[in-house]
Amino acid sequence: MAQTTVLPFSPMNLVNGTWLASLRAQIDHAAILSQVEEEADWNGRYLFMVVVSAGIAMLGLLLSSPAVVIGAMLLSPLMGPILGLGFGLAVFDLASMRRSLSSLALGIAVAVGFAIILSLLSPLQVVTDEIAARTRPNLFDLVVALLSGMAGTFATLRSKQGAIVGVAIATAVMPPLATVGFGIATWNGAVAGGAAFLFFTNLMAIALASAAMARFYGFGASLSPRQGAVQGTLILVTLVALAIPLGLALRQIAWESLAQRRIRETLVNAFPRPARLGDVELALNADPVVVNAIIFTPRPQRSAEALLEARLSGALGQPVSLTLEQVPLGGIEAPAVASQPTARPGAELTERLALVAGVPPESILLDRQARLARVVAAPLPGAGLASYRALEARVARTAPGWRLLLVPPAVAPDADDPETLAWAAARLDLAVVVGGDGDALAADLTRRGVQVEREPARERGRGPVTVRWVVPAPEEGPQSTAPEPGNPA
Repeated sequence: MAQTTVLPFSPMNLVNGTWLASLRAQIDHAAILSQVEEEADWNGRYLFMVVVSAGIAMLGLLLSSPAVVIGAMLLSPLMGPILGLGFGLAVFDLASMRRSLSSLALGIAVAVGFAIILSLLSPLQVVTDEIAARTRPNLFDLVVALLSGMAGTFATLRSKQGAIVGVAIATAVMPPLATVGFGIATWNGAVAGGAAFLFFTNLMAIALASAAMARFYGFGASLSPRQGAVQGTLILVTLVALAIPLGLALRQIAWESLAQRRIRETLVNAFPRPARLGDVELALNADPVVVNAIIFTPRPQRSAEALLEARLSGALGQPVSLTLEQVPLGGIEAPAVASQPTARPGAELTERLALVAGVPPESILLDRQARLARVVAAPLPGAGLASYRALEARVARTAPGWRLLLVPPAVAPDADDPETLAWAAARLDLAVVVGGDGDALAADLTRRGVQVEREPARERGRGPVTVRWVVPAPEEGPQSTAPEPGNPA
């Protein structure tokens, strides 16, 4: 085909159509359509690349490794059928569209199936950051996919295959499919559904953008005005249908980001320096919004929780349920960054335990093979057993896969909280003496595995329930010892 010189771009050339005509004249439409159709067909190479790409993507997601995930994006075997679908729509070739859809369906099934198998075989089945990043598509994802589709079509028309690699990275159609497989394998509908919507968004946006670009370059020029109107309507309706839920999702994400900042600012500003905010757990989609926070402060405030709950409700414009754990500083400072992941969970766990327990790091007993950590906490002024239990739970949530044992000081037990009392008895390896009208409490603690002793029979059932710690009696040997005077055998 003879080379045609493109006229220089100018308003006059654009108005009279000569610039666009010369641009289209440079394109070998038949050769490009033949190339696109060849890339859209499925064959052994295509299926092999789908399996390899899905495997790399799944391993990268499970390891939460962006570099490995990008490796799967580079292969991108599904881009061929997606562009084939777009060009088939541009020229209204139903047979070509069916072939592209068949290749896509087969590639999707193979990719998801292989991802399911890898997920089931993997000992790692937690939702990593890379997996979570592909479960909440928004309007920006649609815009990126549209721009990528335009760039991919331009690269195809200009035979610039290097640009296709950049488009593959930008849209990333294989990692969402691998995430769908992970969600199915782990019976996580939210993960599978969100990732499937992201893949569908990328698929449709690339195909529609490529169809629009192909029409701009003169493909389908022989179509009737009615067929062109059907094309335009189909593209517009599909994009609007995708943009509405994605726009709402983007709005929700923006609100959540603003809400997190307001919650943290409100909590920090309520306490005098050098107060430090520790872990903050949020359930922003709940009604009311749930906020669980821990703050290290030199001056605990008794009425702070109710006051802050009201302030947060006003700041967010909706009801808030706040659970605030105030830990007296006493020379202990909260970790500067309590929620960031680390490549050395055992080392960070040691540092965090030392901070919250008020002990030096070398006093932490850490068994990395058994993934067990144990620490004996220093006394914190004003802290009860419930405070130490809450500290253990909060630190444990930052180190999944570890068993954490925080041994509290033997402070006075609370008869009104049998669950915490049982927790403390197990940590301290102590028995409990129940006095007064404590038959129900004694039975409850016994069911929870606590060794319970009762006051002498003559004092039972009288007065309020009392509890105190006692060293558990040794197991009876072959010969039983005589009971102490005044105590029944």
